Amino acid sequence: MAIRKPTTRPRVTAAAAPRKPAKSAPASDGLGARLRAARERQGATVRGLARAVGVSPSLVSQIERGRVMPSVGTLYAITTELGLAVDDVFKDEGETVTRAAGPATAKGAARRAGGTAASSGAPVQQHETRRVIRLASGVRWELLTAAPDDEIEFLYVVYDVGGESCPVDSMMQHGGKEYAYLLSGRLGVKIGFNEYEIGPGDSISFDAQMPHRLFAIGEQPAVAVWVVANRQGDRRTPAVPAARGARGARGRSK
Repeated sequence: MAIRKPTTRPRVTAAAAPRKPAKSAPASDGLGARLRAARERQGATVRGLARAVGVSPSLVSQIERGRVMPSVGTLYAITTELGLAVDDVFKDEGETVTRAAGPATAKGAARRAGGTAASSGAPVQQHETRRVIRLASGVRWELLTAAPDDEIEFLYVVYDVGGESCPVDSMMQHGGKEYAYLLSGRLGVKIGFNEYEIGPGDSISFDAQMPHRLFAIGEQPAVAVWVVANRQGDRRTPAVPAARGARGARGRSK
């Protein structure tokens, strides 16, 4: 693992030509609707939620209408503000959900007809029925847990060439601790003032309440197994009072 020279500002990466992000995939079915429903349950307005997470009302509206996908940082900011677990944004609730690419076996087809592993209580999550979210800036999440888990987010993560968790001049924060094992490609991880580069077989862990940013390096996608533990245990002070943003806010992420 190579350690790069730290920059002098905690929220801005080293001066360099910004990487051209990979073209984002179309919005995953139902994500925007689930976020909108959660916001409305909290009694928050579009403007209040946008102000709480530091984005424009127009962006929140477009996400909720399924016209654009959020970045990793924006999705974490919204779900943290609304008190949602990542599993909540994968739930289909009767909607069509994007599935991981893979051969459709007879067994997999039978399971899709008769219900998912989560609904049947089975512990195994088969590859061909993983639920998938394709986020902005060339990032894909595949859910590795068959049943909901309020404490652990267990994901197969792909950062396409040029993919990044948030823009080059910003960083994100949220509750919990992150653990990752890189399967292929190379991934840049900026934590606070320090920047690291990890390759296949390398692993990393860090407090997710530290400002951080993730980005693919080189001409191959970076593929990793990722765990976020106790994301809802955010110790930071909420950025805005509940009356101004989403009620029950747990903190602000960027």
